[in-house]
Amino acid sequence: MELVTPDFGLLFWQVLTFLTVLLVLSKFAWKPIISGLKEREESIETALSEAKKAREEMASLTADNQKLILEARKERDKMLDEAQKMSATLIHEAKEKANQESNRMIEAARAEIQISKEAAIAELKNYLASTSLNIAEKVIKRNLSTDASQQQLVAELLSNTSNN
Repeated sequence: MELVTPDFGLLFWQVLTFLTVLLVLSKFAWKPIISGLKEREESIETALSEAKKAREEMASLTADNQKLILEARKERDKMLDEAQKMSATLIHEAKEKANQESNRMIEAARAEIQISKEAAIAELKNYLASTSLNIAEKVIKRNLSTDASQQQLVAELLSNTSNN
């Protein structure tokens, strides 16, 4: 049994050694270890809080980006609608302008045709008047006493007129 029960001297030196080791560890090792653990715990907590803040900021930025994307799409759609309206307006204005120009050209051509027609009619009237005066002058110069001479004169004048 002596092997199982410790001697008082051995027990005393074991307790004294344990207390010395405990005192040395508490004075020199535990404070740095505990302070290191506290620093590590604080750094982990700050890292977690920063990660949480970063996650919240990312969520906020994602929401802001979605809003910006939606606004950009709305602006794009608005610009496309305005461009289509402007295009339609320009096309309509161009058609109107072309129609007005063609109507103006048609009216100018009609006026020119009318002027040419009136000039041709006036020229024809002048020619007919001149021809009639020539015929009348020749008729008056001749003495038209007989029917045969009158018919001969009319035939001669008609052949002269058709030759001119």
